[in-house]
Amino acid sequence: MMVVVVTNAPPRLRGRLAAWLVELRAGVYVGDYSARTREMIWDQVLAGLDEGDAVMVWKAPTDQGYDFLTHGRNRRMPVDFDGLKLVSFLPEKPA
Repeated sequence: MMVVVVTNAPPRLRGRLAAWLVELRAGVYVGDYSARTREMIWDQVLAGLDEGDAVMVWKAPTDQGYDFLTHGRNRRMPVDFDGLKLVSFLPEKPA
């Protein structure tokens, strides 16, 4: 099982993702593919994302039971903490 969430993605990328995955909500896609196909889908996300941001999460044989990749500008950034992948929040920009 894998999940892809995109924000501020161009329509051409959303259409390409919808060809491979089921769009449960706007920008939220799910599917179940091999590692090779998952990598191809992530390459498509990186190539078509433009100014948006994305995260892909999938089941993996890790202590957490999953792994994930992120791309683009977002306050949530992955951090390795003693072998566990956690999410750190960057400070908000002053108004």
